[in-house]
Amino acid sequence: MKNILASVALSLVAGFSGAYLYDTLKPETTTPLVHTAKDTLRTDLLNQAYLPPTEPRSSKDVPGVDFVKASTVSTNSVVYIKTYASQEYQRYSWFDLFFDRRPGMSERVVSGSGSGVIFSQDGYIVTNNHVIDNANKIEVVYQKKTYEAELIGTDPSTDLALLKVEAHNLPAIQVNSSRNVQVGDWVLAVGNPFNLNSTVTAGIVSAKGRRINILKDIFPIESFIQTDAAINPGNSGGALVNIDGELVGINTAILSRTGTYAGYGFAVPSDIVVKVVEDLKQYGIVQKAFMGVEVSDIDDQLSQELQLQTMNGVVVTNVESGGAGEQIGLEKGDVILFVDGDPIHSQASFDEKLSYYTPGDTVKVIVNRKGKRLNKELVLTNIDGTTGITKRMTFDAEKLGAVFETVPTLERARLNIENGIRVQEVKRGLIYQMGLQKGDIILSINRYKIQSAEELSNILEKIRGRVIVEILTSSGRRKFYSYYF
Repeated sequence: MKNILASVALSLVAGFSGAYLYDTLKPETTTPLVHTAKDTLRTDLLNQAYLPPTEPRSSKDVPGVDFVKASTVSTNSVVYIKTYASQEYQRYSWFDLFFDRRPGMSERVVSGSGSGVIFSQDGYIVTNNHVIDNANKIEVVYQKKTYEAELIGTDPSTDLALLKVEAHNLPAIQVNSSRNVQVGDWVLAVGNPFNLNSTVTAGIVSAKGRRINILKDIFPIESFIQTDAAINPGNSGGALVNIDGELVGINTAILSRTGTYAGYGFAVPSDIVVKVVEDLKQYGIVQKAFMGVEVSDIDDQLSQELQLQTMNGVVVTNVESGGAGEQIGLEKGDVILFVDGDPIHSQASFDEKLSYYTPGDTVKVIVNRKGKRLNKELVLTNIDGTTGITKRMTFDAEKLGAVFETVPTLERARLNIENGIRVQEVKRGLIYQMGLQKGDIILSINRYKIQSAEELSNILEKIRGRVIVEILTSSGRRKFYSYYF
């Protein structure tokens, strides 16, 4: 009888345990349409054999086109990047299950990988921001030698990051202007997926100025080069080159329902890359120029509402108070047709055009206002609404276990907030215990508006009792949290 009861009890334990673990650990089945082309290796090692092979294409099949030179030149300038990040997870115990206890927390190291491009002989390397985001350690592997990389700076608005390794006489890639690229041009996508030696796929430029809404920054710059060259996981941060092996873009994303190549790849134009790299090297932060207006594409409905003869240009949907646009008299409903003589076809081309400028630059614009063309000239500003060099203002509060940064003037206006500081990095400490995350903006504590990180630190170190904290999350939602100190 005892043996029967023991067997029944063991079966029940096994059954409940299996169901519990399956419900806890089962994978998500929803697959996003747009993917970044990054490898994420699970700790139990992802089965690399599941990736379907792509159709090989040879330049021998294309009369008059030779990819050998481009492949030889460009593969020498592409590196493999490996990242290490700490990730917390709930540690389950049988005692937690049967005694209704909360599971404990443990930490594990998760590795990821991607590609990078050697940008200078002295060790500057460009990759995607999403490849190295949240990494505690970054390694660059080149010709079987591993270098520990220093993160010089990032630009989430273009999904670019700049690394530096201690090396000399590296084969820097030659850069060609992406403005020379035409739809129909042959290009090669070069990367190091899964730490393979540089792999090369060929295709054509199928479109320019693509906006796919993949970047989550408050001021994203999306004007991608679209190509049908196969870009598979692990190619993020790799090179898109022309048939001479010259860089015309940095591979960033693929459009797919499976996470693998399905005909559409996207790259950041090389002209944007050059501007970002120069700014990160010199200032540690990209010097973005703003016109002080919000714009949108013109569709058929909007064209009829504004009684426009064509759908060229972008329409002004909002004029920032005190911004450059307001100072020269731009109005809501104006259609911007040209910037410094270049035609504006879409919001993507408008954003790309402004990305080449620096705060303080003067530009000429031609606008259509109710059928009348107006010529305007304005001085572009920085994100704080001035014409000076922008500096990232951060505050490392050791007692709070976090790094904070000020929220720039134009961003506050866009978010419709008057004050607040952003959580830029979360370490072990009070902010971590409060459950706040990177990107959250702390607006007030007990209805007292927070103006600076120093002010926040002083308040949290001294306050006792019940505390109500107002947060604007990175997704744009206002929330109130209650704590007891």
